[in-house]
Amino acid sequence: MNNTQSQVYDVVIMGAGIAGVSQARHLLLNIPNIKVALVDPRPEERTEKDLKVGESTVEISTLFFGKELGLYDYLIENHPPKYGLNYHWAKQPSKTESIDDYYHVWSIKQPPLASTLMNRAKFERDVLKMNKEMGVSFYNGRVIDVDITPGDALNIVKVKVGDEYFELQAKHVVDAAGRKFIIGHKTDNVISGAENLHGLSNGSAWVRVKNVDRTIFHNGYDPLAGTCSHYYATNHMMGHGHWVWVIPTDTQTMEVSIGVAHHHQVIPASSVNTKEKFYAFLEKNHNVLYQLIKSGEDIDFHYLPRLGHKSKTLFSQDNWYVLGDAAAIFDPFYSLGMVMMTFEMESTTEIIRAKLAGEPDAEKKRAVYNAYNLGYIESCNHLLRDQDKQLGHASVMSWRMYLENMWWFGMIVPMYVGKWHLDLKFLRKFGKLNGRVVRKLMVHVYDQCNQLIEQDANIGLMYIHRGGQLPFGYYITREFDSYLQDTKYEPKRCNVFAYMKNIYFFVALWYLKFLWKGFGISGLLSPRNLYHVFNLLRASAECVLDDWIFRFKTRGLPANSIIANVAEEFKSYRYQPELQPWTQKVAEQSLQTNSKNTSKASELVTLKV
Repeated sequence: MNNTQSQVYDVVIMGAGIAGVSQARHLLLNIPNIKVALVDPRPEERTEKDLKVGESTVEISTLFFGKELGLYDYLIENHPPKYGLNYHWAKQPSKTESIDDYYHVWSIKQPPLASTLMNRAKFERDVLKMNKEMGVSFYNGRVIDVDITPGDALNIVKVKVGDEYFELQAKHVVDAAGRKFIIGHKTDNVISGAENLHGLSNGSAWVRVKNVDRTIFHNGYDPLAGTCSHYYATNHMMGHGHWVWVIPTDTQTMEVSIGVAHHHQVIPASSVNTKEKFYAFLEKNHNVLYQLIKSGEDIDFHYLPRLGHKSKTLFSQDNWYVLGDAAAIFDPFYSLGMVMMTFEMESTTEIIRAKLAGEPDAEKKRAVYNAYNLGYIESCNHLLRDQDKQLGHASVMSWRMYLENMWWFGMIVPMYVGKWHLDLKFLRKFGKLNGRVVRKLMVHVYDQCNQLIEQDANIGLMYIHRGGQLPFGYYITREFDSYLQDTKYEPKRCNVFAYMKNIYFFVALWYLKFLWKGFGISGLLSPRNLYHVFNLLRASAECVLDDWIFRFKTRGLPANSIIANVAEEFKSYRYQPELQPWTQKVAEQSLQTNSKNTSKASELVTLKV
């Protein structure tokens, strides 16, 4: 056994999965000369059997990977594109042999913001290599202990690499080691159990296969209903107490990930916890997917009996942080795991940057970011409330998903684009407003959805991707500020208040329609229901004032500073109708070449003589 070696780092990241390698790259890109170490026991060349729950990004996580980490080209060249989220319910549970046996909510067009499907093992391997080239120290070993010290004293991460032992001294320690919960166990920081997770008790079985015949799922021909691929999306096959994902992860080997997220109250773990049982489940309940799997070659199978957990603290005043699965995960529905991770990583970088720079408000940032991220995690947890009862009901679930997508595109996405999630003043207001309005409404709506299911109600189908279902020309991805068109990508250039005032108003309209369709005139006039309508309208009115203030403060401010500078520089432009001579240079190069050839020929003649 070798003696323990000691190194000092600004940040030590435990775990080189997607959270760890992404956090390392984000730190390197945003904090000059930062010294970062990554620790992970897995080989750098991840095997194809390194399976993950969650192989699909959405708008925010793709913006992070592509824009914030500078990996757009890499994603295009190495991972399949994604064309939205599709949802399918069997018309008759006993007949699922063809995609035509389902009711559908298909994506109908190219999305305004890109997203991608992902081979997670490949991504982690490639970004780890990039990080090493950027100067990250990689310890291909196991963390055997971590000593957390109070305040700003150095923390100690004890690592074993082969027969060598290292003590890594770290100003900041990041736990991105997933379900190992290195810091979680050390600090009693992990919360699990249905009683702590809004009743969530779920597990997941999944398999990856290659060389599948994708035409079994869809032949790609849909000239009248869509301008995008239906196969290269995240397809959700919905059913009682479960949903099944279909995610292509490679375009060359025709590899696909297919898995079920199931609620134990409906589908016990013992019924899907082996490959044979999982395949039998698909054969009986989603036969078209069974055919798709059987057309290819198995890579591997995995079962995770417990998906959900969350953390009490994400960013500690003692300079430790938990990210990704180490922080929280609930269900891959909506692909929000990477979104939670994105908010966590950007907050972590800003806290560490502020602390290393000695900024006086660094502790205030840590406290506010910790509160906001915990609140967002709580919201993601709440999105799964009562799904065990509602997933398989096409009518009720389509209304629910329409509402949830209204919040996503109408508030969360523009907030992220404008970096409002890093603005302390905005986060305090946002937290109070959402706590007073959104969470109370959502609890009430989910309870009402349960009532409709008990009544076996059919209130029609709300089609997430289409317009014309609410008044005033509203549709889910409608823009209320020109942040995409005018490249308002700098912090606080996107007018999030314009979105908030509109989304509270349109949610009120959605709720009125939901009440009318589901409960009639008595539902519309119920004081309890009207309370939520007025609460939404009041929130909209409050945001009208914020919108006016924002517009006043930003009057004359360019939408994008880089483009504004180009426009300013262009003022000196003068048309110069001339070309630079080039034939003379080519002629000179030809003379030089001929001269060299002549010289070589002379040398050969001399040698022969």
